[in-house]
Amino acid sequence: MTTMRMIKSIATRAESTLLQDAMGAAALMVMLVVGLHLPAFV
Repeated sequence: MTTMRMIKSIATRAESTLLQDAMGAAALMVMLVVGLHLPAFV
């Protein structure tokens, strides 16, 4: 259970930047998918 408590405390401390981090991860995934499909358009 200590792992779950640690994850919960980290999420609580980083609550202010959690949404920004999620948006950044989503943007990276979009760039990856676009970059992988780019050669098909050329």
